[in-house]
Amino acid sequence: MSEDAAGRMVRLVSGGVFLLIAGLIAADLLIDGREGASLFHLLMEGAVLVFALCGAGFAFSRFQKTRRDLVRARSDATRWRAEHEGLVSGLGAAIQTQFEDWGLTPSESEVGLLLLKGLSLGEIAALRGTSERTVREQARAVYRKAELPGRSALSAFFLEDLLPPQTDH
Repeated sequence: MSEDAAGRMVRLVSGGVFLLIAGLIAADLLIDGREGASLFHLLMEGAVLVFALCGAGFAFSRFQKTRRDLVRARSDATRWRAEHEGLVSGLGAAIQTQFEDWGLTPSESEVGLLLLKGLSLGEIAALRGTSERTVREQARAVYRKAELPGRSALSAFFLEDLLPPQTDH
């Protein structure tokens, strides 16, 4: 589960817990009111009820904001991909050609591409249904065959010429 998905789940569960607490407190207030509890006791429980409702409202509002942000990010990504489809497919073909020039196996090429996409070794292992150790060894083979020291250099190899030159101001 991604950090974003985990965060959304935490906010949703937190809001639900706050609502459950608010419901239990409301029921307790009704029972205490019928049994003649003191005004101070009822006011204290009422304050806790208000805080629980505020907590639920805050958690759900954060959940809604996260959902809106996710929808916007997905829309932006879809738009960007559509606008740059030719460039992206050309870059993908160029990367694959370079992988072939380096003599990478199909598995190493897949790992190399996933490394370029920014996935962690654990995420790659889960996605490919292999162990993290296998992915680590395949990543090392990619770096060795490419004669690069690591992930940053691998990314820089493909991105360096795509970015505008750095100018001194």
